[in-house]
Amino acid sequence: MPSKYRVAVIGRSGHGNYGHGIDTVWQSIPGAEIVGVADDNKDGLAAAAKRLKTDAAFLDYREMLDRTKPTFVSICPRWLDQHHAMVLAAAERGIHIYLEKPLCRTLKEADEMVAACQRSHVRCVVAHQSRYSPKIQLVKKLLADGAIGTVLEYRGRGKEDRRGGGEALLVLGTHIMDRIRRCGGDPQWCMASVRSEGRPIEPKDVVDGAEGIGPLAGDSVAALYGMPSPATAYFNTTRGMAGQPSRFGLMIYGSQGVIEVQTGHLSPAKILQDGSWSPGRSGKAWQDISSAGIGQPEPDKDGGLPAGNVLAVTDLIAAVEEDREPLGSISQARGAVEMIVAAFASERAKARVPLPLENRDNPLANWS
Repeated sequence: MPSKYRVAVIGRSGHGNYGHGIDTVWQSIPGAEIVGVADDNKDGLAAAAKRLKTDAAFLDYREMLDRTKPTFVSICPRWLDQHHAMVLAAAERGIHIYLEKPLCRTLKEADEMVAACQRSHVRCVVAHQSRYSPKIQLVKKLLADGAIGTVLEYRGRGKEDRRGGGEALLVLGTHIMDRIRRCGGDPQWCMASVRSEGRPIEPKDVVDGAEGIGPLAGDSVAALYGMPSPATAYFNTTRGMAGQPSRFGLMIYGSQGVIEVQTGHLSPAKILQDGSWSPGRSGKAWQDISSAGIGQPEPDKDGGLPAGNVLAVTDLIAAVEEDREPLGSISQARGAVEMIVAAFASERAKARVPLPLENRDNPLANWS
């Protein structure tokens, strides 16, 4: 690896823009130099070049990759319709990738993206920033140490704003699915109900989803996943049912207690070491979990999304230098996509579906 990392940035103003700080994170990485930015919107390109302090601005990202020859590229758009093409273009050139979530539209695209990276020995990290939270690492250790006994259930919810339902399952559920897999491993099956206005979705409910998502349906999703025995995982999102404060996060129920963990660099987390799961009945109280332990003062400062991005990019660089898979690899992100797609596959089949899925296309496409 060179002493200075050459970094390129791909954005799409008006079509997903530059994600959640996926572009500017490199300005916080010692030894990184942004050598070019690409955006097919002229005004957006000019603004990005000024923000990123580079004179190398391109309307075509492939031309930028060929001319600037970066070591790393940030693929920033939140919209999904170009993730597949952009990742393949970078992988074919041997360029390592930091990619905005969600990963892509279909499992077929995910398989092709993973294969392209493997062929070229390219490392790709997907921006599930909470995967890198020091608190998540501690929660995982607490579970392994039996702090809440045997894990029985993982229960996740989305933000449940105007995007609640199918859109939120993909756009926000990806964080929760990744969290479930980070703590509990790979699910073995899915049984789900996807509903629109209180009834099971039908072909007439399928629309072209926002942000390049592709075929989409449903204003409410309830999905159950079979985890390594005896645990199950559950995810629900219903449009317009947001809690105040937000319920967006994951609850982990064990035989001797409960852990609550939200999202972020220092994800707010609490533990109730009470097998009844009811502090009102037992008299036991919730305790804060810091990155130093249960009930300990938090030694770190919450840096929000920028700090989460720094942790992810630092791991990406280390993975390249150490020739290993990063913690938030593209393969891990594919697992989150599999859980999301499985909910729609189960609803269409009206049955429990085994994982991994045999059909790698969008289960809502060509439905009649």
